[in-house]
Amino acid sequence: MDAQQRLLIEDACRGLVLRAAARADAHDAAGFAALFAADAVLQRPNAAPLVGRDAIRDAYAQRERSRITRHLVSNTLITVESATRASGHSLVLLWAGSSDDAVGVQGRPAQGPVLVGEFDDRFVLGSDG
Repeated sequence: MDAQQRLLIEDACRGLVLRAAARADAHDAAGFAALFAADAVLQRPNAAPLVGRDAIRDAYAQRERSRITRHLVSNTLITVESATRASGHSLVLLWAGSSDDAVGVQGRPAQGPVLVGEFDDRFVLGSDG
């Protein structure tokens, strides 16, 4: 694999992490789940693992529509293992709020604590992309 191929894979993986955060924040459960492999396992904090696209979609579709989240993802490091496999590590800050709160001069207030976390991802290029 040459340097250009490696950079393209790294960029695609970083983009996937950002698209996942954006779709979760947009309440797009189907679009979020579609980013995962058919046999994916998503481990959320303090919850049982979600196994498969359907389980991921169904769990995210149950989120309260009034809940606003903003995942700020940074420092994503991608390790390319082959032309079809990579791993990644990202740092995450999560803010939450509610669309039930009035919009003020500085937006809506955050609710609850700001959460600090990380994503550890495995990327696989399958036949469906």
